[in-house]
Amino acid sequence: MVEPFEHAVVRHGATVLRVCRAVAGLSDGDDAWSETFLAALRAWPGLEPGTNVEAWLVTIAHRKAIDVLRARARRAVPVGDVPEGALPMVGRTDGGRDLDLWQAVAALPTKQRHCVALHHLGGLPYDEVAALVGGSAAAARRAGADGIAALRRAYGTTDGEDA
Repeated sequence: MVEPFEHAVVRHGATVLRVCRAVAGLSDGDDAWSETFLAALRAWPGLEPGTNVEAWLVTIAHRKAIDVLRARARRAVPVGDVPEGALPMVGRTDGGRDLDLWQAVAALPTKQRHCVALHHLGGLPYDEVAALVGGSAAAARRAGADGIAALRRAYGTTDGEDA
């Protein structure tokens, strides 16, 4: 028997939100989270017993976050005046480096960002990450490791601990 949908939202909502925010950013991640659970609610009655609900929700979240990014890319962004120079940095700074984690994750190359989000934030094993982003499990592991290494460099931490 499949558990009530509300229990799945409570149990896995935070993980899904982390994945959505890592892929789509803070504000768009919240939209992707909502879209994830709307889609999951529609599909819930047909869910096979024994399904790994967390992995299923993370997969939906990843796809919805990409959909939100694609929709954002198609929208025009109105501005009053076009800025002449570089925009000021948002968040805390340290010697000119931006230390906002979400911006650091967003700055990663797409495959690294998705591998970090799905494995380190979503808890999926690398073989499932590879099935979602394409390529082999070894390539997904390498992209995830490269992404974590880039985040450590951005924060100035190079200790050998696994994230």
